[in-house]
Amino acid sequence: MVISVSHLSKYYKVHQKEPGFVGSLKSLVSRRYFDSKAVDDVSFTINEGELIGFIGPNGAGKTTTLKCLSGLLYPTSGKVDVLGYTPFARKNVFLKQISLVMGQKNQLWWDLPASDSFLLNKEIYEISDKDYNQTLDELTTLLDVKSVLDIQVRKLSLGQRMKCELIAALLHRPRVLFLDEPTIGLDVVMQQKLRDFVKEYNKRYNATILLTSHYMKDVEQLCERVIIIDHGKVLYDGALSDIVKKYAKYKTISVVFEKEIERSKFEKLGKVIGVEGTKVLLSVPREASSKVAAKLLDTFTVEDLNIEEPNIEDIIHDVFSHHKR
Repeated sequence: MVISVSHLSKYYKVHQKEPGFVGSLKSLVSRRYFDSKAVDDVSFTINEGELIGFIGPNGAGKTTTLKCLSGLLYPTSGKVDVLGYTPFARKNVFLKQISLVMGQKNQLWWDLPASDSFLLNKEIYEISDKDYNQTLDELTTLLDVKSVLDIQVRKLSLGQRMKCELIAALLHRPRVLFLDEPTIGLDVVMQQKLRDFVKEYNKRYNATILLTSHYMKDVEQLCERVIIIDHGKVLYDGALSDIVKKYAKYKTISVVFEKEIERSKFEKLGKVIGVEGTKVLLSVPREASSKVAAKLLDTFTVEDLNIEEPNIEDIIHDVFSHHKR
């Protein structure tokens, strides 16, 4: 077991001030505070080599959890163990085995070429010349950025800079990698390239990776297991495929008839969610989908029929909505 989190909580004292000048004067005399629960009694374990999707809406507690796991924040309560170390002790032997990449934060020197920042990290992490040259060659080849290493970072495109940020974070070959929104702001082509790289890095080095992203394509393509968090609490921890079975109560049947059919003849078979010429979309209970499909084929002349699972983004949305209710 590489990561163990037991009843982790992180609370912040937040000052409440009434609006306006009068509110400001009152706050000078008497201040009101409340506890903001960024993370609230979170527990999970992660084994070596796992690539986990850590997902939730804005303010769910994802980044706070990653900061506790990497040692940037001291938890209010609970126990955190990463690679056998207590992260907030910030021991060098621990820090040399992890890396935290935040899509909206820069670690590269803005006015210097990326290669200079790489050399600085080489000295910080005490990487040998042989390991440094080998790792740099592997990473720059995988990410296809050899031609831009000697260009000032501020002159690079967002995609090129994000690739170089990843290289800087991976030069010391961390055993544990925390990725916080690594594809944010990138176009779809660059997002796919970064996904391919993360998948290859996980496979090549057996690295343990915890990934947060608002792009469900990242999670769908990379992660077999997901942890869903909202308002600081874990709502789900398990296989991504099982989310569909647990939360998706309905399937969509897409059917194309040979000719247009009166709505009244098929609307009793399921909830009609779309009609476009001879094409009809029906929402039906999961357990009844096969029977409804058979009924359609027996009753009508059908050119095409598909039974589809709901979009994973819609399912995740339903999970959050159910939690709020």
